[in-house]
Amino acid sequence: MKRILIVEDDKAILRGLVDSLKAEHFEVETSSDGEAGYTIAKRRKCDLIILDVMLPGLNGFDICKQLRADGVKTPILMLTGRGEETDKVIGLELGADDYVTKPFSVKELIARVKALLRRQAEIHTAMTEASFGDVYVDFKKQDAIKGKKKLDLSAKEFQLLKYFVEREGEVVSRNQLLDDVWGYEAMPTTRTVDNYILSLRKKIESNPSKPKHLLTVHTAGYKFVK
Repeated sequence: MKRILIVEDDKAILRGLVDSLKAEHFEVETSSDGEAGYTIAKRRKCDLIILDVMLPGLNGFDICKQLRADGVKTPILMLTGRGEETDKVIGLELGADDYVTKPFSVKELIARVKALLRRQAEIHTAMTEASFGDVYVDFKKQDAIKGKKKLDLSAKEFQLLKYFVEREGEVVSRNQLLDDVWGYEAMPTTRTVDNYILSLRKKIESNPSKPKHLLTVHTAGYKFVK
């Protein structure tokens, strides 16, 4: 189930969006404050963010700009109530993927949400290879080379690495990894995740005790950087 974060301080609009998106079988998380919304967007796994421009605390432009600076690539749909061309341009230049002007049709907004999610899925599916440091990985063929040495990665390690590469710069929690990579199918634990991370580091890092690519984010999870 796709998870959507809505950052909107208008209670009536927020309630309408939540009801409509849940009716479309989306999981919905909400925030009515800019600072709190930014924290959730950075720390939690979301498939799409619906972000109002006018918010208490951080405004939508500031949140969008900071998330992109943090390396968060989650699609962002901006909500603007002004209808001014400059607002739309600013949002897109700061890294937003689309915008809807208030008042808006809920059907149109949901159509845009689905379109952004389809586009994101196509991007993830299309990724077949990656390079970082002295490592080259072909995910389609499940081949990996570090320098001139072939790496012996398991199918799950390839899957885990691909997940991180596709979310470069994003903080990924252990529970998020359990849900998206393992799917709880074998009832793994967070210790399972940590063990796989350690194993993967030994194979892709030049100095596993001081990793440069697969980093630990204290109390939050892990983050991949090229």
